[in-house]
Amino acid sequence: MRTTPTVRSFSCLAAIAAAIFTSLAVAQSARPGIGATPYFGTPAGTTFRVWAPTATAVRVAGTFNAWNMTSHPLVSDGDGYWSGDVNFVYAGTQYKFVVTGAAGTNWKNDARARQVTSSTGNSVVVNHAAYVWQTNGFQIADWNKLVMYELHIGTFGQTPDGVLPANFDEARTKLDHLADLGVNAVQVMPICEFPLGISWGYNASHPFAIETAYGSPTDFKEFVDAAHARGIAVLSDLVFSHFGPNDLDLWQYDGWSQNAGGGIYFFQDARAVTPWGNTRPDYTRNEVRGYLRDNVLAWLDDYRLDGHRMDGTKYIRKVDQFGPDIPEGWSLLQWINDSVDSAHPAKISICEDLDNNEWLTKTTGAGGAGFDSQWDAQFYWPVRSNLITPNDGDRDMFAIRGAIQAAYNGDAFERIIYTESHDEVANGQSRMPEAIWPGNASSWYSKKRSTLGAAVVMTSAGIPMLFQGQEFLEDAWFQDTDPVDWSKDTTFAGIKALYKDLIALRKNDAGLTNGLLGQSTNVFHVNNSLKMLGFHRWMNGGERDDVVVVMNFSTTPRTGYRVGFPRAGRWKVRFNSDWNGYDGSYANTGTFDLDATTASPWDGLPASGTFDIGAYTCVIFSQGDAPPVTNPADVNSDGFVNASDLTLLLGSWGAAKGPADINRDGSVNASDLALLLAAWGWSAL
Repeated sequence: MRTTPTVRSFSCLAAIAAAIFTSLAVAQSARPGIGATPYFGTPAGTTFRVWAPTATAVRVAGTFNAWNMTSHPLVSDGDGYWSGDVNFVYAGTQYKFVVTGAAGTNWKNDARARQVTSSTGNSVVVNHAAYVWQTNGFQIADWNKLVMYELHIGTFGQTPDGVLPANFDEARTKLDHLADLGVNAVQVMPICEFPLGISWGYNASHPFAIETAYGSPTDFKEFVDAAHARGIAVLSDLVFSHFGPNDLDLWQYDGWSQNAGGGIYFFQDARAVTPWGNTRPDYTRNEVRGYLRDNVLAWLDDYRLDGHRMDGTKYIRKVDQFGPDIPEGWSLLQWINDSVDSAHPAKISICEDLDNNEWLTKTTGAGGAGFDSQWDAQFYWPVRSNLITPNDGDRDMFAIRGAIQAAYNGDAFERIIYTESHDEVANGQSRMPEAIWPGNASSWYSKKRSTLGAAVVMTSAGIPMLFQGQEFLEDAWFQDTDPVDWSKDTTFAGIKALYKDLIALRKNDAGLTNGLLGQSTNVFHVNNSLKMLGFHRWMNGGERDDVVVVMNFSTTPRTGYRVGFPRAGRWKVRFNSDWNGYDGSYANTGTFDLDATTASPWDGLPASGTFDIGAYTCVIFSQGDAPPVTNPADVNSDGFVNASDLTLLLGSWGAAKGPADINRDGSVNASDLALLLAAWGWSAL
């Protein structure tokens, strides 16, 4: 049976979704101030507003009134909303709503609580404006320069006593490790409040609140602030295909339900059913749509996050793997992505759908869902499976070629590529080194083949992603009860260095591999018999741009092996994964540069060259020497930052532009002076 809808069926779905989108556009506009919103003045206090359309009365109670359930009634302000101002209620105050309806009176947490005392505790008033950000003006890197790292807060940080879960502060201490590795974006697995304190996070009880076991809203802001200070973007992981199902105050929120369903926030029919419980949100209700859309924007606004991954979008746009479609789910995705693009055009929106479906990353104007990129199953599965299989003869180089060349809508960066993620190293699957040799993840075979997979990730066109600990051979499988073993950062320091070198090349840090930032890929050499692969990456072409990658997927080293090159001349080895500096057991095969010649055109390219390559090895070539080192504080470009530059800067003081505008903000001012003084004494020599 076809699991990916045809273009025609998606065109029909897009048309239906567009009609829904248009009809609901006005009704589902954001309603301000839902939840608990502090106000300031004389006196100050908090506005409480809640959606409870079938309630006959709503009151708010908390520490401010000794939990009196009658003293502070809210007033109906239409459309099912209830609100009221309560003076002298400040951040940190605990509260709940007392909701009366046909089913009686129930105490409910705020559906939009920004903080709770626990998944079964009380809501807490939060003043997001109180936090003073230390890192301002941060922007996520251009998407072709992103190197992502997925982490789970509860197991990523190193706890002093070894007791899980780790918290934001403990995770924050590892950001220097990521910065040194070269990672410039982290995607944190869900951090919304969930039952108990240990979970993957895909079972949110309170979708707007921070998981209390990880810390407070301020703690998470400090984590984001510290990441930004190190040049690392932070992305959230959002789950809208279902909620809970445990400790779920949203369930029958105002007492109403049909068919024993979840009430106002959930479908009341078969559409409620998901593999994780009968808690699929009702995408047809304007208020629920607004709730989900506002949740996305709240994380971006309140925490200055740089984007998000949306989990399980397949189960938002259709009931299950084989349908039927939910057109309102599709239009919801479009509305969310249009809202993010309007408010935060530089932030990235990623989906995990895994149907290899280009409509997810088509623009909404073309009928697509409007995501910027998507996790790419057509990459990870062929790469991972062909590296795990024990027999060289079973490796399929044509499948690897297909994975490397794949793209969505002609844009390679519309895909996130990886060999490890939280799903691929759990649920019956192990980490790559463990899967290669169960029980012996530190073996030569595990090291060589898992890092060859990393080389495929870092040299293919797409947004590369690692999973926590991958850079130092984390073994077994991912569990929320098993912390990252940070001792391996030392034990396998050479493997970490290999990943660091790959990441630097991927980002073109040295200015020698610009082609790895480009869209263009030509897999020009496939030898399925000898398990050899060669491909050419480029952006504009030429020295320091054209990159040739050659990989040996067999245990047999190759000597005098010939492949094509896009031009003649000296091709320098920028990376050789068989270097014994990465591991003492490596053979150090093929470390020499080569001279390609047009005397022997090869592989459909005008030149060729020969070289040696080790077992399970990647070698990366490019041409040219490193570009000159520069510093923007070197105002006169003489290779030094000194008094001459200071004189020029002071002489340009107040100018609107010019070389003395070091930070390029349109004015030569104190900010530029500070940057120059910070770089004082720099030399290009």
